[in-house]
This record gives sequence, structure tokens and C-alpha cells, in this order.
Amino acid sequence: MTTLVFGHLSPDTDSTGSPIIWAWYLSQIKGIEAEAVLLGEPNTEANFVLKRWNLTKPRIISKIDKNQSVVIVDTNNPAELPAAINDADITTIIDHHKLVGGIETKNPINIRIEPLACTATIMHKMIDKDLEKAPDAIKGAMLSCILSDTLEFRSPTTTDEDRAVATALAHDLGIDITLLASEMFAAKSDVSAFSDTELLLLDSKKYTVDNTNFRISVLETTAPNVILNRKANLMAAMVDVANNSDVDQVLMFVVDILNEEAIMLLPNDLTKTIAEKSFGVTVSDDTVVLPGVMSRKKQIIPNLKK
Repeated sequence: MTTLVFGHLSPDTDSTGSPIIWAWYLSQIKGIEAEAVLLGEPNTEANFVLKRWNLTKPRIISKIDKNQSVVIVDTNNPAELPAAINDADITTIIDHHKLVGGIETKNPINIRIEPLACTATIMHKMIDKDLEKAPDAIKGAMLSCILSDTLEFRSPTTTDEDRAVATALAHDLGIDITLLASEMFAAKSDVSAFSDTELLLLDSKKYTVDNTNFRISVLETTAPNVILNRKANLMAAMVDVANNSDVDQVLMFVVDILNEEAIMLLPNDLTKTIAEKSFGVTVSDDTVVLPGVMSRKKQIIPNLKK
């Protein structure tokens, strides 16, 4: 049976690149038949990375067959995985997020979770010297994943290890990190093809605070005004997205990569209260700037209060 390797729903660069990296490793180094797949359309940056390194876009799946052999990367959260994930034969989890709970396995499995900025950094250590056998496309995917998740080392999730691995990969590939990151962020910032609803779902995760369910949407961009020009429509769409996602409220943060800050949209009193209690700001409009806030995992979710 072919082992399927996949990341979370709404695939970003790490959840697109890391399955490709690990499927290569299993197939070419370990002799285990494996296929990288996606749980949705990759975002614009991930699509750019696929083209930049001449990688074939993995096929998209919507469900998992019972007893299907799978490797889960870049998440361990059942809410970000197919509904029947516990019916699959999960063999490995490789992740850099906090342990959520809820996944059940048929047998003891290999789990590797480390407090690094990127799944690909963990894979770099696991593959170790065998990475010398990897084609440039695999190394390029690994570098791109790290630059994406660290926002070119601007994110507070960045560790010395992430930086060292990316620097070594760039040197090996003869790549200018700043140039590649700029091209990736430009692709990420092009949201013209997305509807308001699609933008809210593009990079979003569910989270509960004091029995209130939120969908936390983050848009990382070098052109925040392009998104903020759609503010009124986005705030109107938040209601429909919340209703269709079975959550009480959508929280949206536009992360300005270059200015290293987030702009939070505040369509109602609840979101304004959350902004004030969570981030210690005073709200006087329907948006608020949160200086230095770049990471949903490290700065947004841990601070949420209502």
C-alpha cells in the first residue's frame, strides 16, 4: 500500500513542501512507496514555490480510506485533517505545533514534535546525511518552507537552528535568500484572485477561548493596503464564514511582513473587547495595529482573552 503524506487543510508552503520532501525521503531513501498529497488548493506562495523548483503539484484529496497508511506533517490537530483521520493507519507525525490531542492510532507510532519554526527544519535533521542524495528541487522546497514559516527570519518563532539550516541550504543551492524570500512574499501578497470568503479561509485555524469558538484568519503580506482596501467586504463576509464554519466569530489579522506588525479587523464589540484584553491596546476604530505581532502560534493564540 502506498503511504500518503499530507499536512493540514488550506495548505500553505510548509504543508505543501514538507509532504513532498518526506515522500521523496520515504520512496528514494527508505524504499517505502509514498505519495505526497494535499488537503486543498495550495496558497499563492506555495504555488509559486512549486513552479520555482519545478515540482509537480500533488493531487488533492478530500477523504481518507479506512486503514490507509498515512504520515501527517505540519499539524497534529484533528480539526485540520480529514474527518475520518482516526480510521487511517497513522504511522508517523512530524510537527512543530503544540500537542492538541484527539488523534488515535491503531499502533504505536513515530512522533517528532520540536519547538522550531518549520516542519522542514525538523525533516532536515531526520534526513541528515541522506540529504546529500536529494535533488535541488527537494532542497529548494526545504529552504522555501523555512523562509515562509519564519517570514525570512522576522517571525518570533525563528530559532537559530531554522536560520542555520536555511543559510546552509541557500549556500548549497547558490541562492540569494533575500531575493527568493522577496519573490515568495510577492506571490503570497497577490490575493486578487480570491473572494472575500476565500481570503478569510486561506490561512485560518479554529481555536476556543472560554467556551467561545473562533476561526483565526491570518494573511501575511508585503502589501497590507491591498487587503485593507477590501476591509468593509471582508468584515461583512466574516459573519457568513463564522456561520458556515460552526464558530462564534472570525478573528482576522493582516500581518505586515515588512513593518513587522499585524492589523486586526474589528467588526463588532466582541472583537474590540478581545483586542483590548488580549493585546493591551486602546481601540477607537474598526482596525487596530499590533506592533511586533507576527505569529499566530506564538503571539496571537496564546494571548487571546475575551
